[in-house]
Amino acid sequence: MTTKQPAEVRSIRVVAAVIERDGRYLITQRRPSAVLPLLWEFPGGRVEEGESDESALRRELQHRLGASIDVGSLISFVTHTYETYAVDLHLYECALGDEAPRAAAVNAFAWVRSDEFERYPFTPADEASMARLLGVDG
Repeated sequence: MTTKQPAEVRSIRVVAAVIERDGRYLITQRRPSAVLPLLWEFPGGRVEEGESDESALRRELQHRLGASIDVGSLISFVTHTYETYAVDLHLYECALGDEAPRAAAVNAFAWVRSDEFERYPFTPADEASMARLLGVDG
């Protein structure tokens, strides 16, 4: 009798920008057709093969919000395993460029205080990141 070994879970490197302005953080809502539809997250996306985290963040913020950013230091890292893959989420402190963000490739975006996060249903990986950032158990 042979036992079936669990399939190796594919890992995806994702980067996200923590952008704070006047005590509020920029968050984005995933599109209805996306994986994890209509959930909220810090803006960012997948790092392509051969791409640096900084390049991926700049590309994703330009694509999703039509905005440029200055990428600062890494502030948090979490791994969250979903049913068929794992997300290695790296959060970077970033500053928004001159142009105002717009919902170019997201359903919506909002500027929210950290005490308002609970009003927005976040992706599990982002929830874990927020808990670490805020110093609470998540």
